[in-house]
Amino acid sequence: MQRGTTLLELALVLVVMGLLLGIAVPRASSLADSLAVDRAAHEIIAAHRRARIAAVLRSQVVELTVDATDLAIRPRGATADLWHAPGPSANQVVLAGPQRRITFSPVGLSMGLSNASFRLSRGAAVRTVVVSRLGRVRIEP
Repeated sequence: MQRGTTLLELALVLVVMGLLLGIAVPRASSLADSLAVDRAAHEIIAAHRRARIAAVLRSQVVELTVDATDLAIRPRGATADLWHAPGPSANQVVLAGPQRRITFSPVGLSMGLSNASFRLSRGAAVRTVVVSRLGRVRIEP
């Protein structure tokens, strides 16, 4: 009795593995896209909450800047950031629209035209973060 594998057996194993990978890889990339978009949406929500709390704790007007490349919180008129983080593009997530600034009063309410919608997408995964003037934030599929 000989030990080892034949060329036919090896080819059969490679074909089966190729079929399994052909099924698994697209699903895995779709899952990765969905997770990246969800993470970017939650980072925007966390920045919104952080800016609101900073305005209340500092008793001054604070601005949250949401851009594709970065998220930044700074007191109105200041040049230095209180907090800074990479934006959605760090995870290859596309943020549609221009840069938005949300201004918070010292009591934590948004000032001016602070209603905003942030549409995030990567691959087939799309989420929209909706911010109301009263501070409510939600994620829409």
